[in-house]
Amino acid sequence: MDEPERGPMPFLLLLPNLVTLAGMCLGMTSMRYTMIGSYETAAMLLVLSALIDGMDGLIARRLRATSEFGAELDSLSDFICFGVAPGLLVYQFALGEGNALGWIFVLVYAAGCCMRLARFNVMRGEDGAGKTHFTGVPAPAGAMLAVLPVYLHLAGLLDVRAAPMLVALWLALVGVLMISRLPTFSPKAMRVPRWGVGAMLIGTAIGVGLIFTRIWLFLALADVVYFVALIPGIIRMRFRILG
Repeated sequence: MDEPERGPMPFLLLLPNLVTLAGMCLGMTSMRYTMIGSYETAAMLLVLSALIDGMDGLIARRLRATSEFGAELDSLSDFICFGVAPGLLVYQFALGEGNALGWIFVLVYAAGCCMRLARFNVMRGEDGAGKTHFTGVPAPAGAMLAVLPVYLHLAGLLDVRAAPMLVALWLALVGVLMISRLPTFSPKAMRVPRWGVGAMLIGTAIGVGLIFTRIWLFLALADVVYFVALIPGIIRMRFRILG
């Protein structure tokens, strides 16, 4: 029996998937710039990819265009942008070509990101999963943490190339945090005390100023603040992997 003819699909239903593919292209292009040694461009493309990653799901929900296809496409794109591209950037920038031991830690990070995304896909269909919190560091946040050594170097704060094994260990730690049972927060679940409102407003003003004057310093500080926020959970948690 012939398949029923399908009519044309409205463009708005395709828009979230097009945004996802745009983010994937940014991640792939980041790898290209890494290979030719344009590390600042490669790092910035990863940041843009992370920003776009937060847009496709929002657009899909607003347009009521969510689908299983879009969810799987987003997961595959995330692995390229936040699993492969950051590992390659850190390896080329801070570990150096021919560093076989460093490459092993890159593989640990990439494997952690891959398993994190697979776990999220499984949890997506469970009742109540992922509505108020994540388990393990999310892939985009993990990618930004992984690239922290690059940010510190570009900001002129540390010469990370002088300590390649410390960078490799940091990369492996981020990979472990992505597949751990670490409870991390969702913006929807955040509660800000009254005394913290003024501090957040001042911090926002400082952050905006740094974005337009010292972008690498801003990204490094944002990573440090995020990691510090994870420390209480790291102290309390039991390192159960994917359990």
